[in-house]
Amino acid sequence: MIKTVNLNEVLRGESAPPACDTTLGVKALEAGEGYAKGQWIIEDRLLNGNGVIMGGFVAAAADIMMAYAITPLLTEDQTFASINLQTTFHRPTFTGEVDIEVKVEKFGRTVSYLTADLMQNGKLTASVTSSIMIMAKK
Repeated sequence: MIKTVNLNEVLRGESAPPACDTTLGVKALEAGEGYAKGQWIIEDRLLNGNGVIMGGFVAAAADIMMAYAITPLLTEDQTFASINLQTTFHRPTFTGEVDIEVKVEKFGRTVSYLTADLMQNGKLTASVTSSIMIMAKK
């Protein structure tokens, strides 16, 4: 059986976040109609051989927060899945705190478009765009 987590319940403090959130160290701080803000606490275990955070982890952190931004816009009988995730790296990301802000740029009936900015020490480290498919729950 597939274990699902209601992200609205996570935001209200009624349930624990999904394992991907805690594994990566991402915490949703707030979300509403088409936006989300979160904080990523990065530990040394996410460093690559060059001493910076692996780019795939940066994209994954943005993807996690995108889920929190889109969830409040869905009905109870809808779910979603990322179709495309494009990441532009502006500078390396290091251990420490990263702020993540997400906006739903366009909420469509079947596809939505989101953007995320990841900031560390007041500087933009990465920008991420995503197309997300909206579908009925089975």
